[in-house]
Amino acid sequence: MASIDDLFKKPYAPSNKRKFQDAHASDTVYKSTKISPNNESKSNGKATVEEADEDDDVEAGPTLPPDSTEDGVGDEEGRFFGGGITSDTADALNYIDEFDKGDDTKAEKIDASWVRKLALNFERRISKNSELRAKFENDPQKFMGSEADLDADVKSLSVLSDHPDLYGEFAKLGCVASLVSLLAHENTDIAIDAIEIINELTDEDVEAEQEQWDLLVDAMLDADLLSLLYDNVTRLDEVNESDRAGLFHILGVIENLSSRTAIAETLGKDTSFIPWLLKRIQQKEPVVSQNKQYSAEILAILLQSSSSNRKRFIDIDGIDIMLQLLSPYRKRDPAKGTEEEEFVENLFDSVTCCLDESNGKTKFLEAEGIELCLIMLREGKMSKPRALRLLDHALGGPEGGACCQKLVEAAGLKAVFSSFMKKHDNQATEHLLGILASMLRSLPGNSSERIRLLGKFVEKDYEKINRTMKIRREFASKVGAVDQEIQGEKARLNAAGQADQADEWLSRRMDAGLYSLQTADVVLAWLVAEDAGAKKKVQALLAERDESLEVVRGSLQEQLRSIDATAEDSDGVFQDMLATLIEHLQ
Repeated sequence: MASIDDLFKKPYAPSNKRKFQDAHASDTVYKSTKISPNNESKSNGKATVEEADEDDDVEAGPTLPPDSTEDGVGDEEGRFFGGGITSDTADALNYIDEFDKGDDTKAEKIDASWVRKLALNFERRISKNSELRAKFENDPQKFMGSEADLDADVKSLSVLSDHPDLYGEFAKLGCVASLVSLLAHENTDIAIDAIEIINELTDEDVEAEQEQWDLLVDAMLDADLLSLLYDNVTRLDEVNESDRAGLFHILGVIENLSSRTAIAETLGKDTSFIPWLLKRIQQKEPVVSQNKQYSAEILAILLQSSSSNRKRFIDIDGIDIMLQLLSPYRKRDPAKGTEEEEFVENLFDSVTCCLDESNGKTKFLEAEGIELCLIMLREGKMSKPRALRLLDHALGGPEGGACCQKLVEAAGLKAVFSSFMKKHDNQATEHLLGILASMLRSLPGNSSERIRLLGKFVEKDYEKINRTMKIRREFASKVGAVDQEIQGEKARLNAAGQADQADEWLSRRMDAGLYSLQTADVVLAWLVAEDAGAKKKVQALLAERDESLEVVRGSLQEQLRSIDATAEDSDGVFQDMLATLIEHLQ
């Protein structure tokens, strides 16, 4: 038998999936009731509000008896404290309990046969409700009973989430299509319950194999799920609490489906979800609601999933709208731990991924994104590191030249270098190095913008070069320690084993700061190539630790070997730049 210690050794791993919370802070109001195979509700062990109300102001239990009876004889039979029943009554009750136990229905086995019975009953409920609705269209009382039965059957499908191995059979019997068809039901309550069940069945918490999940989802898509979801988005009214919960579940379904990139692309290309989400996050609210935040999160997921989604978003002026929504936070921070804080994070994420598209950089410039980021850099708090990330993405890549020029024209060098001279976490430092490397790469030679940039590195006795070298040494030390560990592991493995570990080793080196180290070396290499005084300063700093330009050269050569020409820039521009810098380091 397991010990008490063993029982508590495994930590509980909570799901990252958000749950709907209503105005009463109860995340169980809209959760479908789990129904057992015998149609018995699974209680969560909490008393309902109605149960609590019945007991209000009622004194519970019998009144305590006096120490002795009126005639001085004690309570020998123990009527009150011995159970309150005689021995004959106790025997009768025991007999009834035994009879009830023997009459219990044996727990039904949940297998393919059970699913077929479930499917048959489910289809009958749908047919009956449809017939009664058509027959008594103007007399709701005649079909409301069948509607209640159908709603209960929809909720009972929740038990399938505990048996994903039956998803294939459920889809094969046509029940998935029938469930999806209920999204078009005239009664929005039934449609909302069907959406909630679809959300539960496709949820990441369900321990389904990929093949099982695919069978279920493919059947839903064949039944036109995406169009029906959008139809419900347009007909639900968030003023009503149940409709508000329904919209939340629709967003949950979209999140679940977007785990497959092809579906995320279809959502962006063949539906109007992206324009609707963009419109939803613009709605003014006194306090950012859960659905507004969730809409921003889903939008960020769709944009990160697909280049085609990003291009469509950019074409409908999404970047300009996002920057307008971010503008109030250039000086003001959202309250920590609130929906508003997550909302702002998702806005930044959406803009950031769009800047990896060439037309995204153009729209960012037109919407004065560079200027907004510089204000955040000077005056923001929570927005400052996010603004650095935006600038890093905007200035990077072959198409980043215009953004680099705009930053200098907008007097942004002072703000960038002021931040560069301060201590930051690794991520912010990485972005600052990326901004400097992009400007050195993209600003035209002999242009006034490039001369001003180089002047910043030279001024005040090369203090920016000192700072760059200090950062380089910090990351070189961290990466060097990891490299030593890896060398020890390599010695114990054959060639095949080393090949298997290659990706894991690279991941550890990146976590230690390899990218920042390499970017710092690119910056130093540019300075060596551009200015004789800067070259002497770099050589002198390296000599302090018995190093030479060869260590910088070796770093660039490693980058050149590892670049995939089809990834960063298919034209090979980055490779050519590295090759040229390597020549200047000889």
